[in-house]
Amino acid sequence: SQLPVKKWCDIFGEKTRADSVFDRIVHHSIRVELFGESMRRRNSKIENVFL
Repeated sequence: SQLPVKKWCDIFGEKTRADSVFDRIVHHSIRVELFGESMRRRNSKIENVFL
C-alpha cells in the first residue's frame, strides 16, 4: 500500500478492524517502509527537463 500504516485506521474507520486486517496481511511477511520522494515523481521531473 502507498498509504502509511499510521493512516490505516482512518480508512477502515476503526482501530480494531484496521489492526485485524493488517495482522492478516503481514502474518508471514516482512514489512518495509520507504521514505522520500517516489521514483515515478522523480523520473517525471527528469523527463520534463529533457522535453
